[in-house]
Amino acid sequence: MKISRNNEKVIYNGEDIINVLKEINYILTSLHDMGSYYADDTGADKQEYEKETTAFIDNSLVCDRLANIRARLSGSFDLSLGDDDMDDLERACEDIEYWQKPGDCSKEFWVQ
Repeated sequence: MKISRNNEKVIYNGEDIINVLKEINYILTSLHDMGSYYADDTGADKQEYEKETTAFIDNSLVCDRLANIRARLSGSFDLSLGDDDMDDLERACEDIEYWQKPGDCSKEFWVQ
């Protein structure tokens, strides 16, 4: 994907990035620990794991945390519209196939 020259390099505040990484680490480590806990011989079934995962996402405000991360990361970009009336971030995300119905998921990695 071609991005505008203004977005070839973006600069972030180190403290902001540390806080972004703390949020990501909290979510990722917690989900990993949850998976490990329920994978052990706790006698728990898949429904308990799914219930706990959903409760964690809801009660820990994971969607709000991710929205804040997205806002913090996108804040350093030049969001000027191109000839297609989209900014670089909109253009980069336009072909993502988002969840629409049960069973939908993606195994595509954008960060490698």
